[in-house]
Amino acid sequence: MADLGTDTNGNGKTAKRRHIVLTSHPSRFGSEAVPIRWGEADPMVRGPVVATVSDPQHRNVIGTHSGSYAVYRALAVASGVLSPDHRPDFTNTDPPATIGPYPSWGTPGKIVSLDPFGAMVGDVFQPLLAKGFDIRPTIAITNAHIQMPELMEEVRQGRIAEDGVIMKAGGNLVVTKAAIEPVWYLPGVADRLGITEEDLRHALFEQTGGMFPELVTRPDLQVFLPPIGGITVYMMGDLSAITDPDKPLAVRVHDECNGSDVFGSDICTCRPYLVHGIEACIQTAQAGGAGVIVYFRKEGRALGEVTKFLVYNARKRQTGGDRADAYFTRTECVAGVQDMRFQELMPDVLHWLGITRIDRFISMSDMKYNAVTRSGIEIVERVPIPDELIPADARVEMEAKKAAGYYSDKGALSPAELAQIQGREL
Repeated sequence: MADLGTDTNGNGKTAKRRHIVLTSHPSRFGSEAVPIRWGEADPMVRGPVVATVSDPQHRNVIGTHSGSYAVYRALAVASGVLSPDHRPDFTNTDPPATIGPYPSWGTPGKIVSLDPFGAMVGDVFQPLLAKGFDIRPTIAITNAHIQMPELMEEVRQGRIAEDGVIMKAGGNLVVTKAAIEPVWYLPGVADRLGITEEDLRHALFEQTGGMFPELVTRPDLQVFLPPIGGITVYMMGDLSAITDPDKPLAVRVHDECNGSDVFGSDICTCRPYLVHGIEACIQTAQAGGAGVIVYFRKEGRALGEVTKFLVYNARKRQTGGDRADAYFTRTECVAGVQDMRFQELMPDVLHWLGITRIDRFISMSDMKYNAVTRSGIEIVERVPIPDELIPADARVEMEAKKAAGYYSDKGALSPAELAQIQGREL
């Protein structure tokens, strides 16, 4: 037990003395908790994910809801604008579309990084909610219209038709979208990465500065809500076609790139490839199938935007300039690794959607392709980005990735040719 002493805050008021109970022992944490039996198909047998702090006796996981946004919640509580005991009113927040359950939800090891029942808590855990358990959704689903200038241009060019259903007049794309918070079943995550659960727990504990002591003191708690970004899924067309083996499905799995996706930076192909993926999804949906865009918050290959910009500087200033043959070397010099996205966990969202086959996979990434196919999902066709969509300064990235094993229907350059691909100086 820790004791925060009496102090004064910025407005001259005396802060209350309060005691903090460290959640390191079962007797002081989750003594009335419902156990989680991960991989069970029946949600009541599986048990709910209870990560709220309003009633510690019911907590059965490590961490809390909202990932990194939990820190903002703490600021709101500390500043007095949010009551720490607030419980959301979920009236009329139910999903407008039903996703699942699918066989993959109850297949052990198939989904380990999200809660497949996360959008259904109001229905499947009603008996526990009636008893006062503060169970909150980790997935939310809604409908929306989205507009992108590139899509409107493709309508004008006749590449996409305004059919009045999927693409409304004026270039309004109709989508169903889902927001997903990560929920990690630690034994399953460790197995997916080929390491021991003990090593995983110790690394998570040490590399977060001891933020979550239960990782090393509570081996009985096997579910962790990590403070990282989540996933957004955009679905186009008839949702039932996503799982129908007789109907075509197009999928793009896209990792966040704020500079390109939002602001149009031309040093990479991220936004052009994302737009191309959306176009393929629309075309597939209009052909009677469905399209799915999965958007992960993994900025800069999960190295972060600060590291990403440092690498940009190093690439531009190195001897010989920004060269394709040194593309990955500069990243590794700054970050210590080339990539930290660990695509092994990525297919879980596809299994949440019940996907068993992808007819058009809009990606050149060998890591994504291998992760998807190893998880048991068939990929029929891989679709590279068209040459005309690659910005001139992004040739460095594209040719380096092709040389490293990314899929291309035209093959990779030789080492000598690769050394000749350079970006601009500034």
